[in-house]
Amino acid sequence: MTDRHFDELATRFAEKIYGGAKGAIRLAVLQADLAEALPERPLRVLDVGAGLGHMSLWLAQRGHRVTLAEPAEPMLQGARERFADAGQEATFIQAPWQDLLGQLEQPYDLVLCHAVLEWLAEPARILPVLHQLCAPDGWLSLAFYNKDALIYRNLLKGHFRKLRKAEFAGEKQSLTPQMPLDPRELAAQLEAHWRVESQSGVRVFHDYMPQPFQAKAELLDLLEMELAYRRHPSFAGLGRYLHWICRPR
Repeated sequence: MTDRHFDELATRFAEKIYGGAKGAIRLAVLQADLAEALPERPLRVLDVGAGLGHMSLWLAQRGHRVTLAEPAEPMLQGARERFADAGQEATFIQAPWQDLLGQLEQPYDLVLCHAVLEWLAEPARILPVLHQLCAPDGWLSLAFYNKDALIYRNLLKGHFRKLRKAEFAGEKQSLTPQMPLDPRELAAQLEAHWRVESQSGVRVFHDYMPQPFQAKAELLDLLEMELAYRRHPSFAGLGRYLHWICRPR
């Protein structure tokens, strides 16, 4: 298995991930968590696997100095266009995570790594690199595809054969991640270098709603309820993605 990039799927990625309620909920939760955790002073931000730059642009619009690192040129070009349309400046680097330490000299106040780990052949290998890229008093914003939520969704659908075989990887060329992460395993891997300060679920109920209810729900209501319950002790762990804000040890 190799790391998955999105050169050939940039347009489909944009439409599928950010074209509806799912993307709006993801951005709302990530933004709410970061707005709560970060100081108001300008920060040096590195977005690893930046994709189309949605989160980076939000941070740039709030006065932060942003560097986007993305291995897929079509995705990075989409991010450049997004920034240009918004009249915002940033540094754009086409590079996989393995090359970043050789290209970037100074550590960053905030490192974003959103929806990256689940596309890597060996997700744990990126964690020491993220630590080196982050300043000693900085923050890591880590969002990842939650294996627990995938298991629960398959239980609800009665996909017991798939669960017995532990078939969790998405189909080749699909937008279903190839390596969902077990939160307990990831927490253990982070323990040596990171302290997890906050944990939120992303889409803690939306993806479990019957389709007719999804279709009738107003987006503002969905956002309000997802934000309200993102850290609920019974529901946060059901988030399709989990968002952890970490500080270096």
